[in-house]
Amino acid sequence: MITNSFEETQQAGFDFAQTLKGGDLVCLRGDLGSGKTTFVQGLAKGLGIEKKIISPTFIIMRIYDVGIKNPSKSAGRQEARIKSFYHVDLYRIESEKDVEGLGLIDIINDKENIVVIEWPEKIEDRLPKDRKNIFFTYIDENERNIIIE
Repeated sequence: MITNSFEETQQAGFDFAQTLKGGDLVCLRGDLGSGKTTFVQGLAKGLGIEKKIISPTFIIMRIYDVGIKNPSKSAGRQEARIKSFYHVDLYRIESEKDVEGLGLIDIINDKENIVVIEWPEKIEDRLPKDRKNIFFTYIDENERNIIIE
């Protein structure tokens, strides 16, 4: 899909959130400025998170409570309760060892979590094959190409 503004990229994230269920891992791939964090802001809104979403680039991971505050219309959300949303940004890590103390694999494997990882290629070998990959391409100041696998 092509989005033509910041708002459209957020809306794409919001709409995508409606397809998620507990235990989902979403890997966002694309250059700096390609729309990953903007997409995550919409995704979080789609999960009922009202807090401001900013990139966790310097702290690596931010955690948001989801709980059952926003029961989804989709059966998937009702079947698997979503307790927490994890936004992970691995841009600044140098090696897989930099994330060992985070317990990231346990977080990913918890069926009550939704985990979104920016720059997943930094720990590619540790990630499960069962995941949703989304590719972002910067076209110009407003336009982004978003491919959801």
